[in-house]
Amino acid sequence: MKLIQLFSVLLFFTLSFWSANGQEKTVGENDKFLKETIYNENRVKVLNFSLKEFDALFFEFFDKKSNPNLVLTKQEFYTYTIQIAAFSDRLAALYPDQKQIAAENKKKWFAENYEDYLFSKASQKK
Repeated sequence: MKLIQLFSVLLFFTLSFWSANGQEKTVGENDKFLKETIYNENRVKVLNFSLKEFDALFFEFFDKKSNPNLVLTKQEFYTYTIQIAAFSDRLAALYPDQKQIAAENKKKWFAENYEDYLFSKASQKK
């Protein structure tokens, strides 16, 4: 039950974030390569995360992202977003009836863009 609640909260934050962003943006080839590399390096580790470990990762990312005095590097930013995306694979395996939602969630976290993050950081300082 707790996992379903977490999944619902995660989906809510994800949908809220993308509706605020509006348009989809293209990611440069370097970012795509970096994301794929991070995914391949972290996939197995993330698939073995407990719910507690995922919660810690998820909230650590949002704490750092919302801290106006901290700017994540591109590597750090994508490591968080791709690990969160990879956890959707675990949810899809555990809850086959939620596969489509998990796939959409994974796609949206993969679509996170570092330049958008930097823009939001600049807006925070104003």
